[in-house]
Amino acid sequence: MIRVLLVDDDPLVRSALSLMLGGQRDIEVVGEAANGEEGLALVAELTPDVVLMDIRMPVMDGLEATQVLHQRPEPPHVVVLTTFDADDHVLRAIASGADGFLLKDTPPGDIVSAIRTVAAGDAMLSPSATRSLVSRLRSTTSTDRVSTAADRLTVLTERELEVAVCVGRGLSNSEIASELYLSVPTVKSHVSRLLTKLDSTNRVQVAMVVHDAGLV
Repeated sequence: MIRVLLVDDDPLVRSALSLMLGGQRDIEVVGEAANGEEGLALVAELTPDVVLMDIRMPVMDGLEATQVLHQRPEPPHVVVLTTFDADDHVLRAIASGADGFLLKDTPPGDIVSAIRTVAAGDAMLSPSATRSLVSRLRSTTSTDRVSTAADRLTVLTERELEVAVCVGRGLSNSEIASELYLSVPTVKSHVSRLLTKLDSTNRVQVAMVVHDAGLV
């Protein structure tokens, strides 16, 4: 069972999400919060697996709350769910440690799939968010940035680099396992070491390093 916490200042949005997710046999909504500060308190109390986090909220916004969460040991996975699809929101969400970025007009089935995806340890970006991210990376890549990214990758073993490139291509753990002839648990171990060695909080940040280095 995937335990989900809803953090959004709009009670109608929380109600709609709760109703939608309540019909899933493998998902349980364990709590709701109206802002980031309340969300942090409930995470400590309820220990959810996944947090659906709005961006614009009073008291503490979703990006700040996500950043605080990812400074804690064993933080939950965070999917940012917002009405805003600006480049800076996508990049700030990823930098804050979000594992997913979806728009609120995303079809219900895709939101459910995203929750399952991040709960399994993979990242999930909406198609529009992915386009924004790729566009920003292409427009800002410089020689220094490529060199810096390449230097960061030198700490990886040959196998870890192969896994990193697969992550950069957007492959899931099962897809990486199939392509590299590894077991899924082995892939998960490699990804965990990648996060540590590259000082990253999620797979998207690993993918950004690989893209910056020109390997994808």
